[in-house]
Amino acid sequence: MQYLISVTVLWAFSFSLIGVYLAGQVDAWFSVLVRIALATCVFLPFLEFSVIPKKLAAKLMLIGAIQLGVMYGFYYHSFLFLSVPEVLLFTVMTPLYITLLNDLLDRRFHIGFLVAALIAVIGAIAIRYEGVDGQFVIGMLLVQGANMCFATGQVLYKRLMQDKHIAQQSVFGWFFIGALLVAVTSFAAFGDLSRLPTTSVQWSVLIYLGVVASGLGYFAWNKGAIEVDVGVLAVMNNMLIPAGILVNVAIWNRDADIMRLVIGGAIIMSALWVNKRFSKT
Repeated sequence: MQYLISVTVLWAFSFSLIGVYLAGQVDAWFSVLVRIALATCVFLPFLEFSVIPKKLAAKLMLIGAIQLGVMYGFYYHSFLFLSVPEVLLFTVMTPLYITLLNDLLDRRFHIGFLVAALIAVIGAIAIRYEGVDGQFVIGMLLVQGANMCFATGQVLYKRLMQDKHIAQQSVFGWFFIGALLVAVTSFAAFGDLSRLPTTSVQWSVLIYLGVVASGLGYFAWNKGAIEVDVGVLAVMNNMLIPAGILVNVAIWNRDADIMRLVIGGAIIMSALWVNKRFSKT
């Protein structure tokens, strides 16, 4: 649980950093490529090529390609159509995708996980529901694509690694290599070389997002996912919403309804309690 909480705080900055410094200024595919390449470099020294079974490496690459590579493609482009608060709003469906996918793979229905996820969604909507305009439908669909990829990666990684008695840092590089293959291919096909970073701030943001938010963040998040049940994992996905808004208010002085933030955050926290109660029955 402490891993998920720590990464929630860490990732709370990512939404605003992308929306303020990168979206519409730096080519989205280039941002994805740099971020994943830097994260890959963090874990390459830990890879044990001769020890890890090829089948396990291939599965980790596939999970990384989905959870990170394809997800970032949807995620970064959504900022071209939505504001940061709107992106936050449309991430509320991730807990439902997590629980439904897990139920599908288990071939059974976990009512506790679903109820906890629904409460978390209600809490997030209570925080961020407001009118949207412009090309919000395209943006919403892009965010849902990102949500589905992120949810799929979390569930598959949890199921793959929870019974493996190996040091995760020794294999996690394969996760990023899979994502990097998607990023390289996508940038080669769709990248715009005329929209590369032009300021030191943009490069600094990319380096932070690559090394810290992606490299350390995804490792800690997926490690934390193994140590909690699916209900807690689903709920924690929506804790990013109040955390992200708090960062906007504290640093970028964005207006926010503090009362709605408190009420929505309390609803999300109650989802953790509901999940715990169901898990005991």
